[in-house]
Amino acid sequence: MVIHVGDSARRTRTVTAEDIELFARMTGDRNPLHTDPDLAARSRFGGIVVQGGVTSGLLNAVVATDLPGPGSVFLRTDWSFRAPVRPGDTITAEVVVTAVRSDKPVTELRTTVTDGSGTVVLDGTAVVWRDPAVAAATS
Repeated sequence: MVIHVGDSARRTRTVTAEDIELFARMTGDRNPLHTDPDLAARSRFGGIVVQGGVTSGLLNAVVATDLPGPGSVFLRTDWSFRAPVRPGDTITAEVVVTAVRSDKPVTELRTTVTDGSGTVVLDGTAVVWRDPAVAAATS
């Protein structure tokens, strides 16, 4: 697959309380903002918020599976978290190719995650390298 500036891909997922628990078990991130409904309700967020890693993880899925595709790894990310994601929210992660290196398999992306109402919850950029052997075997 040849990648061009302007190419895009997206994935949508509804975040569940189970996602929060699985991420907490995997990483040890048991911040009360994610796990304690009573304490989170008293915070500026007014309730449970999903870990940023769960939100940005949907971008991992887009990059590793769709664009650039299998064999891709992040070299650099610059992400700003703009709004909270809550259990039950449906989020959409989108990447848009902004530059393609001609001398190596490196792609620059604009990255965005929005919630079901269209609010941008994460935005930024990423630089991705795609392993040529994996790319050739899966194309």
